[in-house]
Amino acid sequence: MKLTWFGHSCVLLDGSRKVLVDPFIPGGSVAAGPDVVAVTHGHADHMGDAASYGVPVVAINEVAKYLRTKGVDAEAMNIGGTIEVKGVRFTMTPALHSAWIEEAGIGCNGGCAAGFVIRMDDKAVYHAGDTALFSDMSLIGELYHPDVALLPIGGRFTMGPEEAMVAARMIGAPLVIPIHYNTWPAIEQDADGFRRTIERTTDCRVCVLAPGGSITL
Repeated sequence: MKLTWFGHSCVLLDGSRKVLVDPFIPGGSVAAGPDVVAVTHGHADHMGDAASYGVPVVAINEVAKYLRTKGVDAEAMNIGGTIEVKGVRFTMTPALHSAWIEEAGIGCNGGCAAGFVIRMDDKAVYHAGDTALFSDMSLIGELYHPDVALLPIGGRFTMGPEEAMVAARMIGAPLVIPIHYNTWPAIEQDADGFRRTIERTTDCRVCVLAPGGSITL
């Protein structure tokens, strides 16, 4: 499976299926059509252009209901649940963050924010979404044994590098990829400093991708 980070929180998993997560892509779009889209929460910088692909969108119940009003084939689920779409398994995990659907005029209830453990081709990818550090991240590691953890490090709106280091230790994934940073000045971070520190203090390997960069899992 190939993982490509397009910037911010947008990730494409390309294996037996193409799974696009949080399709907000600063300054661009994904040319290759996904088979499934997953949305962690209703904020515009995560839902992005999810409604434009003409494929099933996996999202929490409230976001799925909103997307159905746009003609989207939305697969509703909730935290703790697991569904299979086109042979890909999605388990929705908690995230500590707000979730208002900002695109709906003055906005509407987006349920709550979430993350995903996505399992395909014998690999498990944990996309934490927008979240603060929380102690039950250790259960995500214990239950799902992710091969890679995509963790926000931007601070201000999510956890920052220090909290993400603790999260990485709790989750125990052998590979960590930082996301949700350097999109705007408010969330600028030193990803290479994060990499050096976490590799010095844990057994995790960190891959810092440039926007559009890929890694084979």
